[in-house]
Amino acid sequence: MTRPTLHQLVTAVALDTNRTVGGGLVSIELLRRRFTRHGWIDADAHGLFVAVSRFTPGTVVLAYCVTLGWRLQGWLGALLALTVASAPCSVIIFALAVTLTQIEHFPLVRTLLAVGILVASVLVLASAWHLIRPYLSERLRVRALAVTAVAVALIVLGATPVRVLFAGALVSCLLPSPEARQ
Repeated sequence: MTRPTLHQLVTAVALDTNRTVGGGLVSIELLRRRFTRHGWIDADAHGLFVAVSRFTPGTVVLAYCVTLGWRLQGWLGALLALTVASAPCSVIIFALAVTLTQIEHFPLVRTLLAVGILVASVLVLASAWHLIRPYLSERLRVRALAVTAVAVALIVLGATPVRVLFAGALVSCLLPSPEARQ
């Protein structure tokens, strides 16, 4: 195996960690492909880097980059790999946060944020429903929808989360159990 120069290491890490969407595992796969294609690491080294990065606390992709940089270029490689993997996205998040705090008082922005939160919530709930639906009988589906309807109504009326959970549990207890109907 050959070793990349410090410039090659930094360039590869910067490109592969800052051009992806979908989490650190996507970046790790891009890094693996590039570094194995160039002969800088092999499958065993990649497996070790993944194991170390999964074992350490914090973000997996950053731990992977530090391990990669350390193995290939020592402490300077680790420090630079960490910097180029984390600084660009940190600057972007900082800029977005500053922008949001400056424009959040506009009614249109508030409406767009509310719509975005609503859409995200509906997507999460729809995904959860599609995952659980095959495991529910028709009676359990009706029960789940009744509890959900009560919870949504209470939320709309401004009930606290504890009251919503209590009411959902109470409604669930009052509905006849699916076993009792059979």
